[in-house]
Amino acid sequence: MNEHARIDVHQHVIPPERSGAIADRAAALGWPVPAWDRQGAIAMMDRRSIATGILSYAAPLGAPDDVEGARAAARDVNEFTGELVKDRPDRFGNFAVLPLPDVDGALAEAAHALDVLGADGVTVLSNAHGRYLGDPEFEPLWAELDARAAVLLVHPTAPHGAMVPGLPSPLVDFPYDTARTALHLAVAGVPGRYPRLKMILPHAGGFLPYAAHRFAAAARLRPGTTPEHLLAELRRFYFDTAFCAGPASLPSLLAFAEPGQVLYGSDFPMVPEEWCSGFDDGLDGYPHWEDGQLHAVHRGNAESLFPRLARA
Repeated sequence: MNEHARIDVHQHVIPPERSGAIADRAAALGWPVPAWDRQGAIAMMDRRSIATGILSYAAPLGAPDDVEGARAAARDVNEFTGELVKDRPDRFGNFAVLPLPDVDGALAEAAHALDVLGADGVTVLSNAHGRYLGDPEFEPLWAELDARAAVLLVHPTAPHGAMVPGLPSPLVDFPYDTARTALHLAVAGVPGRYPRLKMILPHAGGFLPYAAHRFAAAARLRPGTTPEHLLAELRRFYFDTAFCAGPASLPSLLAFAEPGQVLYGSDFPMVPEEWCSGFDDGLDGYPHWEDGQLHAVHRGNAESLFPRLARA
């Protein structure tokens, strides 16, 4: 694997004991059922010149009222992924899943994952059974992750109520929910209060880059803030390129995001590999890269977030 091979910050893991739950969820969302195993993931990475995939589990861990079940599921997923990374630290990393909205459980699992398993970061869903991430009750978690200078992947999930019934929620609803939770966080001032916490928004932040200035105009109606301040909060986010390097979305992302805060993502296996070749080609073939900018997206910016991968 050459020194320019990509670091994929948006790649998923499906432990065998969770495959049935993932299949049921995919069917409910109108989405192809994904399959995953370690060798298949490595083969995919070799085909697509991906040196390392940072794995995350992107589904609810249990029913809204099953706190203990969600805690147990998070631990099982994180232990499984931790063993994969321990075996192949060159090829895999781990965003450990946290069982929000259970803040105490999330704090305990973050400590275990970061201190015991050596996880590269943590992940949460864009809404926790309908509660968005700017909720004041989540503040202790952001404070703890900021104290650790942690990296957080905010993965989208379905909102309550589909935008267009009959269309696949991952294509239609997920970008909306990413933008909604990002705005919720920014209006609450979370990115600015916790600047050492690096938050990654998948899929180019959903609609956020395109709509950020429109969102910022709302600050004119809120005492004590300005459009410039809200834009600054929104620009603190990192963004990945998974399933979004298209002719309209990529220029919008690059016009909005800070140059060092755009990262490569594949979304494998949730997005079938054959769907993604055009997006990889769109990223590689974009005609307006400045010198070194594509390398930064492919791996340089991720190396800054994950120094162990730069050493590797």
